[in-house]
Amino acid sequence: MKKSFFAAALAALMCLSTAACSAGKSGAEFTVGICQLAQHEALDAATKGFCDALTEELGSRVRFDEQNASGEAANCPTIINGFLSEKVDLILANATAPLQAAASATKDVPILGTSITDYASALDLEGFTGTVGGNISGTSDLAPLAEQAAMVREWFPEAKTVGLLFCSAESNSLFQVEVMQGELEKMGYECRRFAFTDTNDVSSVTQAACDASDVIYIPTDNTAANNSEAIGNVVLPARVPVIAGEAGLCRGCGVATLSISYYDLGFATGKMAAQILTGKKSISDMPVEYAPQVTKMFSPANCEALGLTPPEGYEPMD
Repeated sequence: MKKSFFAAALAALMCLSTAACSAGKSGAEFTVGICQLAQHEALDAATKGFCDALTEELGSRVRFDEQNASGEAANCPTIINGFLSEKVDLILANATAPLQAAASATKDVPILGTSITDYASALDLEGFTGTVGGNISGTSDLAPLAEQAAMVREWFPEAKTVGLLFCSAESNSLFQVEVMQGELEKMGYECRRFAFTDTNDVSSVTQAACDASDVIYIPTDNTAANNSEAIGNVVLPARVPVIAGEAGLCRGCGVATLSISYYDLGFATGKMAAQILTGKKSISDMPVEYAPQVTKMFSPANCEALGLTPPEGYEPMD
């Protein structure tokens, strides 16, 4: 009898324990899958801003499944399909490759992009007027390219040649390079493109750009950002200055940038997510949002290494 009693008590205790665990797992009303292309300063800040905003809005009602593709676009479809198997309520695609993978995988689950420079080129959209429609919206990290081109002239008015350094696998980078080339050529600069395919040829292509350029411009490019120190190890000894598309990249290898806050960008995306999850807005009607402000910044360390004095109006980076 005692044995039966203890067995029954143990079984009841196990049931209570299992129920408690199940309740803990199902406490969140929404599950959000986050696919981030790579781990670097800009994307990390965007993810943090997104999570902070959504937690501020929904508290413990939201659970995050954060996955990092380790800089490999080929890993993104696997991560996205995992989210769909998990039946997430919304997907955050942090960078272009995750957005493209998510767009290909589902037309039903809401997808918000962030750190996307140009939605039209990323999603091959014709006649894009600011709203993607369907199950996709988000935020763009595009800083005014005409103002970035003006920075080249402001810093290096005597330069003749500008090397445009970027990853050929990133459509948003190509978009920026094409626009920048047009702006710079109108100013009288000669431009040449130098494209690396992945991390393996970053250094060699950067060296080729140094050999042929007075100044180098690098757009907001995830592969470049992930290898900014490697680029810096080439351009700084070669004494070729870099104007960079974003702050993290500039800190690693550049002298100046027209910077946005990726944390604020992610935060704005999180606010959009809260409206979608609570049913206050339909994602199909939500236009892509942009960074609210840009800041001219310079890298004190890199400027000192190259003997450059920043023009007036530039803030030093931390």
